Amino acid sequence: MKAFPYSHKHPTLGTTSQSEGMDLRDWFAGMALQSVIAHYIDEDIDKENQFGTACACYEYADAMMKARENKDE
Repeated sequence: MKAFPYSHKHPTLGTTSQSEGMDLRDWFAGMALQSVIAHYIDEDIDKENQFGTACACYEYADAMMKARENKDE
């Protein structure tokens, strides 16, 4: 699933450009990452565990995607 698809018509050329947008999962992970960074803004973030933090954010994103699937049940 994509987030933020768009279609834009150039005002003078009349050409149209389109984008499918970014993956919704990536957007959810980015939102989770912002929260993690904001929570630890005044503390030293473990630079050696950045990969682990990113993986955890994708786990949150996966949970959000699953919740979206289950909302219609």
